[in-house]
Amino acid sequence: MRKPQQRARRYEQQQARKHRGRAKGGPGQPDYTRGGVKAEVKNWQRPVHSGVIEKAKQDGVKEIVSASGFSQPAIEAAKKAGITLISRGKRLT
Repeated sequence: MRKPQQRARRYEQQQARKHRGRAKGGPGQPDYTRGGVKAEVKNWQRPVHSGVIEKAKQDGVKEIVSASGFSQPAIEAAKKAGITLISRGKRLT
């Protein structure tokens, strides 16, 4: 595994522990689960956009954690979809 991938995987595992979830990851899998809640972790340089929210809605994800925040359209889309957004330790929706 290359260094950026290792760093990303460590960040996902760290966030799973922080939110009391169980790290899963892998293609087609949520990054972590907590009970019946599926969650995705995004460690991006730019804010998460609304396309990610739409994809998460299709996949049944109920929580998204982002290191860089969310765009305003993404926040609005998440409110409509009932998805919880967490950025920098703060819950946005």
